[in-house]
Amino acid sequence: MFLNRREGANSLAMRLKKTVALVGMMGCGKTAVGTALARRLAVPFLDSDAAIVEAANMTIAEIFERDGEAFFRAREAEVLARLMEGQACVLSTGGGAYLAESNRAVIHAKGVALWLKADVDLLWSRVKHKTTRPLLRTDDPRATLESLARVREPQYAKAELAAEAKPDYSIEDMVEVVVEVLSRRPDVLERD
Repeated sequence: MFLNRREGANSLAMRLKKTVALVGMMGCGKTAVGTALARRLAVPFLDSDAAIVEAANMTIAEIFERDGEAFFRAREAEVLARLMEGQACVLSTGGGAYLAESNRAVIHAKGVALWLKADVDLLWSRVKHKTTRPLLRTDDPRATLESLARVREPQYAKAELAAEAKPDYSIEDMVEVVVEVLSRRPDVLERD
């Protein structure tokens, strides 16, 4: 399944050679796994949603409410392009960022996309009590999540790499899975 932490990736020195952009549905673990992965690889962790919030001095929900989704997506593309320019890092992208062909092109040109796959039941268990998800502010948020997953997953499948989340995986377990996937690509992750 995946490497034992003591025997696997931790025992080897690793160097990230290009930015890993984590893509996937809300609740798949992009922020939690990305933070832990960046710490493991001793590289910066960046979050495109956090960068948008900081630049706008507003929450994403407030941006959606005041300016609409199209405005948000335009700002998201600008921020993503800027964040992909820096040194190799782990980058958490917003759930909708990878849907735009122009964003996929930027990620593929300057880094590598890794899809954190999770089934709808797992996603729902993680997001059902959150009020920070503007796209789930509907009469039936579970049905909305299912619909979003159906529409988005074919786009996420265009990522060069994928790692599947399981309900019983801890964040550390998921990091192990991701490191194993990345280590199959010496152009992305080099083991010393």
